[in-house]
Amino acid sequence: MNSRSAASLAPRLVATVALGAALALGTTGCTFITYQATTNPYSPSDGVSIDSTGGEVVARNVLVITTDDGEVGNLIGAFINEGQKTSTVDIDVSGSQLTLRVPGEERISLGGNKMPLRIENLNAQPGSTIEVLIVSGDGVAEPAQVPVLDGTLPRYADLVPTAEDSDLTS
Repeated sequence: MNSRSAASLAPRLVATVALGAALALGTTGCTFITYQATTNPYSPSDGVSIDSTGGEVVARNVLVITTDDGEVGNLIGAFINEGQKTSTVDIDVSGSQLTLRVPGEERISLGGNKMPLRIENLNAQPGSTIEVLIVSGDGVAEPAQVPVLDGTLPRYADLVPTAEDSDLTS
């Protein structure tokens, strides 16, 4: 009787293992063919990332914080030198210009460890975008559309330009 029990148990065991394997493959196998949005680069904050600067410096979280009327703004963002040599970065926003020197493998943060670029006569309302050109090197740099925000969000309240501010970016 023992040999007959073992013989009838074997097909059940095989069926159970096969069912478990099919269930596991059916519930996890879809990731092999399903589009994965997390593999696409994106800007995780309010600003934009700019990689096409023509050189080894890239820009992260670039945005303009403006007054309620949109007349004056401050450009903020991080500029990261991915190369080993110091690079010069030229920034142009609505005629306001700034030149930065970013040491190799380091970061300069306008609005963080350096004063933001003040933009006079901005004429861009909060919620709109403005064209910004960032050039670092001899390659081709492409202008980027950068969001314009105001001080509504508490994290940007201290970056809104005031009448007393002057161009302290140098």
